[in-house]
Amino acid sequence: MAKGMYHYIGRAWRGLERKEMQPRYIEWRASDAIVEVEKPLRLDRARALGYKAKKGFFVVRVRLNRGGRKRSRHTHGRKSRKQHVRKILKMSYQWVAEQRAEKRYPNLEVLNSYYLGKDGQHYFFEVILVDPFRNEIKNDRTINWICNIENKNRAQRGLTTAGKKSRGLGTKSRNMKTRPSGRAWGRIGK
Repeated sequence: MAKGMYHYIGRAWRGLERKEMQPRYIEWRASDAIVEVEKPLRLDRARALGYKAKKGFFVVRVRLNRGGRKRSRHTHGRKSRKQHVRKILKMSYQWVAEQRAEKRYPNLEVLNSYYLGKDGQHYFFEVILVDPFRNEIKNDRTINWICNIENKNRAQRGLTTAGKKSRGLGTKSRNMKTRPSGRAWGRIGK
């Protein structure tokens, strides 16, 4: 069976070697932490996550520092139970990238995001943002659900795919759990 164009774009992306991406990483390190890009670098991934090349869709590249994800040490008083620093930030880098993009562009909503790469210092993600106030978005039946008020601040509330995965929600696979549980619905334990 013949494969589509996006299949071959995805395969070409997976086949890239580090030496081919190194010049891009150097350029991205020199740029700002959040940069609006003209079009997505991984078109197959962006299209799979809901991106369309029309007015109202925006793509930003987010750069995050790697490492240093422990909680800061308690500095007020000598309360020994607060002196440990073992706790690690439970949010994934991708979820943090989505939150930072949403904070930078408060009038846009985060649709989804995907991984671009990493070097020794940084992670790079592309975040797809949607303007819910544009008529092109309001009139598109496949994406106008994002215009509803209950979908505001999706990334901050952990409602994107990366946020749900970090919160332990999702399908009934081995490492995921579904919410609300039976106990939360009141079916168990009465």
